[in-house]
Amino acid sequence: MTKRQGHAMRPLADWPRAVRNQLTGVLTDIDDTLTTDGAITPDALQALADLKTAGLHVIAITGRPIGWCLPFVGGDRVGEPAEGGESAVAPWPVDAIVAENGSAAIFLSKIGLQPPSNLQRQLSKLYQQDSETRRKNYARMQAVAAQILRDVPGTTLSQDSPGRETDMAIDHSEFAHLTAEQIAQVVSIMHGAGMNATVSSIHINGWYGQHNKLQGAEWIVRELLGRDLQAELAQWVCMGDSTNDELMFQHFENSVGVANIRRFESQMQHLPGYITQGERGAGFAELVRSILGAR
Repeated sequence: MTKRQGHAMRPLADWPRAVRNQLTGVLTDIDDTLTTDGAITPDALQALADLKTAGLHVIAITGRPIGWCLPFVGGDRVGEPAEGGESAVAPWPVDAIVAENGSAAIFLSKIGLQPPSNLQRQLSKLYQQDSETRRKNYARMQAVAAQILRDVPGTTLSQDSPGRETDMAIDHSEFAHLTAEQIAQVVSIMHGAGMNATVSSIHINGWYGQHNKLQGAEWIVRELLGRDLQAELAQWVCMGDSTNDELMFQHFENSVGVANIRRFESQMQHLPGYITQGERGAGFAELVRSILGAR
């Protein structure tokens, strides 16, 4: 493990070509890393496609709910073949999206049809907790949410809360605005209730369980690809923009922040090794050009 503490982020141009050339996969945050103002821009979407064309694995890891992620993987119904043709949301060319800070994942799996040589893609969902554990934790989280809304004036649940199954989220910057003091109060209540808590660029997430973004990345790489992420950290790069990506930055030999991470820099002990010139989706596209330009 490489611990990045108390160092300055270096320009992406300083990232050694030989290191970039040996990469086999990209792990990326979504909000304000892959997306810009809540949507993916054409340059970031093309960058995802370019990575896949080059044969690299691409996995998004987010605090967003599993329900919110469904359209970006290819549909809105789990267990049914993904629909083709035009849709309101263009699917992203990714291997999987790990949602709710590591607890669940959505991806397209191949299913056999008749004759056996025919294959179709089906939406599949995985959880790290069994259904009974999820049910009990969900009830506990609703009680904590009610306490936060009662005790911290001005707080509101995130607008994507109906799609959440294993965590809860308080909006601090997406459609609402909380002060640093209010954010600290929310985190304190979550911790006091025995929850894990993390602050993204838009939400304060809380959950019960041992999972997190790093553990979720290890889990899905093992389940989906049959590989040991810890054994091949040097072959992957992680990218993010805020404090809830800090654990990833701490452990990966190759870590990159989009330029807007400067907003959270003073709050972080473990910074990424490199930083892009561009913010948000433009920064992600810049990362991809750097990777593919080394090949």
